[in-house]
Amino acid sequence: MQGQDSFYMQLALNEAATAARKGEVPVGAVLVDGDGQVLGAGGNRSVSRNDPSAHAEVMTLRRAGEFTCNYRFPGTTLYVTLEPCVMCAGLLVQARISRLVFGAKDPKAGGIVSLYWVGSDGRLNHSFQVTAGVMIEECGQILQDFFRARRRKR
Repeated sequence: MQGQDSFYMQLALNEAATAARKGEVPVGAVLVDGDGQVLGAGGNRSVSRNDPSAHAEVMTLRRAGEFTCNYRFPGTTLYVTLEPCVMCAGLLVQARISRLVFGAKDPKAGGIVSLYWVGSDGRLNHSFQVTAGVMIEECGQILQDFFRARRRKR
């Protein structure tokens, strides 16, 4: 599964790179069904859309919903380059994904393992499996490079 996880995480990293080129925080995501078909992909678009909810996870699940004509995604895996925030973690519960794979942890806003445990909170009506740290170096590096360049411009 590690090789498969790396393959899809690379697709998510490609989405993150696209977001960075557009001046967005470089986070990317890809939703995959049980057969390995990509149902949706996207990167952050909060700045360009003037929408605080336009995170990579949101954009990806919106596209997947349009593609599948559904709003629930049982049996799917979401690959995302950065640990989802609390908003996005709640979205994953509502979407009924089965598994989340992420790269870098987010110690300031992580809603999965860093600050909160939304995906495994037994008080909620859905939980999902979590695999953390896939391609962690690459996922962290794209964020470091982006923010380093942003600081230089100031």
